Amino acid sequence: MDTLPTLFLSHGSPMHAIAPGDVGDAWTALGKRLPHPDAVVVASAHWETSLPMVTGSARPETIHDFGGFPEALYEIGYPARGDPALAERIVGLLRDAGITAGIEGCRGIDHGVWVPLRWIYPRADIPVVEISVSPARGTQHHLALGRALAPLADANVLVIGSGHATHNLRDWIGQRGRNDPLPYAAAFAHWLEARLAAHDEAALLDYRAEAPEAVRAHPTEEHFLPLFVAWGAAGTAAVPERIVGGYENGALSRDSFLFARPASAAALRPNG
Repeated sequence: MDTLPTLFLSHGSPMHAIAPGDVGDAWTALGKRLPHPDAVVVASAHWETSLPMVTGSARPETIHDFGGFPEALYEIGYPARGDPALAERIVGLLRDAGITAGIEGCRGIDHGVWVPLRWIYPRADIPVVEISVSPARGTQHHLALGRALAPLADANVLVIGSGHATHNLRDWIGQRGRNDPLPYAAAFAHWLEARLAAHDEAALLDYRAEAPEAVRAHPTEEHFLPLFVAWGAAGTAAVPERIVGGYENGALSRDSFLFARPASAAALRPNG
């Protein structure tokens, strides 16, 4: 197949790196299902900048950007190579789309990147480049950024947005052990899936006004914006497929989506 899909992943707690559960099973299955890419580009909620930045290190370190977790988690490395040439190409694609971006030569990859990749590509043998999000620039900017990256899918580069379908950490902490979703989280997740299926760009871009309890689902926007990068890179007419579901502590929807261009969707079905 010539054109890769794109992915939006709800990456969950860093603990998925050592206790993956059914989310890890889904990521492992995804890695077996996807064509083998030449590189992976990930827009991560855990790197916020005022202007888009791209990692340019040839050997990015594994960043443990969290605290209070078991020591074993801090001992994990994901030794994937970087790809400085791809970073330069990304900056060029963004420049051609009228988006100013830069290269950060020292930054490694954060847990929004390496935790899911640990299970999707456990051999860490595919180069990885990370892209930042810029919350002050809003949804339209991130959709445009994704659209600028669309040529990468034709060059066998997998574009991923890593964030969360809902992300209210206060509720997540307050509902530890809860199995059923909080009503607002379920309502937002259902709205999101329906609007993606309907290719409703206007509603999604204005989700804070259009979606049920959007501000509670996303008190801040950084974990939702990677969705627009992945969706834009596939083309907003792409066929969405929910590949992971469920909730963490009732508050964090784990909904994740694969976006395939219509001509490629059948080839990417699990049994296709």
